[in-house]
Amino acid sequence: MRASEATRISFDRAADQLDLSESMRRLLLTAKREVQVQIPIERDSGELATLIGYRVQHNDARGPMKGGLRYHPHVDLDEVRALASLMTWKTAVVDIPYGGAKGGVSIDPAQWSQRELERVTRRFVDAIHDLFGPDVDIPAPDMGTTADTMAWIMNQYGRYHGFAPACVTGKPVEYHGIPGRDEATGRGVGALTLKLLSRLGRRIPGTRVAIQGFGNVGTHTAKFLHDAECLIVGVSDAGGGFHRAAGFDVLELLRHAHAHGGRLEGFTGGDAITNAELLALDCDVLIPAALGGVITAANAAAVRAPIIVEGANAPTDPDADTILEGRGVVVLPDILANAGGVTASWFEWVQNRQHYQWGINRVRQELDRILGEAFEQVWQLAGSRKVPLRTAAYMLGVGRVARATVLGGVA
Repeated sequence: MRASEATRISFDRAADQLDLSESMRRLLLTAKREVQVQIPIERDSGELATLIGYRVQHNDARGPMKGGLRYHPHVDLDEVRALASLMTWKTAVVDIPYGGAKGGVSIDPAQWSQRELERVTRRFVDAIHDLFGPDVDIPAPDMGTTADTMAWIMNQYGRYHGFAPACVTGKPVEYHGIPGRDEATGRGVGALTLKLLSRLGRRIPGTRVAIQGFGNVGTHTAKFLHDAECLIVGVSDAGGGFHRAAGFDVLELLRHAHAHGGRLEGFTGGDAITNAELLALDCDVLIPAALGGVITAANAAAVRAPIIVEGANAPTDPDADTILEGRGVVVLPDILANAGGVTASWFEWVQNRQHYQWGINRVRQELDRILGEAFEQVWQLAGSRKVPLRTAAYMLGVGRVARATVLGGVA
């Protein structure tokens, strides 16, 4: 199933509950603009490489469009289109004044030098600089991109439009970024996991958690939940994973990853397992925090965790969702669970517009407040309408975008 088809199914379930007309559904599903550009690059070897870059600007009914820039070899227009629509609903769920967008370049960053990646980024900005900006569309980091990537974007954009730090978020703190942005997505996943456990009447200390993906989101989630006295019993990255029933020393895991280029390979503090085995671990909470589409109809029955918190974008396909729901598995959906990153990006954008520096305590306090309020709204809606949390989150997000569309007019 294509990514856009999977997203459409979740949208339709919410739209049915909201009784949206066919014309409104068509309007909300159609992207405002889709751009594909050629990026010719001279590599360090002198070889000429031609890459393809994408930017999909989905909806701006509630404010400037917002979404990450992804560098990954499997990036294509359909994936970017689906992720852009997810951003529209995500920003609406947490009620921040943004729409949705997404971008990507089909590239494996591990095969390119830092100098080459900088040239790729600057050439991509050259191609689309007149299509984004502080009041139009604000990129941010995503898979395969970093704070340095965002600094290059800001600098290259400034060559055309002058000093405009709010044109992109996720920048280094020393270059007009905001403290706490790098931890925000993982912190949000962790905080919302605790809220869900509390709402389900579960005792938090000793809760066994397995995390697929040990990048930015997975590491910060692991640290947050470990500090809350949860047991991190399983972790994995692209090279495989490890299991320890008694729980890992998360600081030991972090030190190992830091010393080995962010990889878990070679860790000796647990039993080696595959990513497939991690998804089927005996645990209380499973957090897929890597690629999308990892829980499918083929493996959903093997998932033993009664709770899934989606740290990644679209990690569960609709067929798997149906199987999990039938088994009584509670799924906290991506458009709420991983919204901490875009929320902190909003803080950074506000800071840049005000030319004022926020402190880390204020960032964390506001992040926890906004995510907590959104969780309670989704939880209450799911209970009152007797629908899964995913459908309730989509109802909240889609309903807000539809209302803004009507208020703004379409003529």
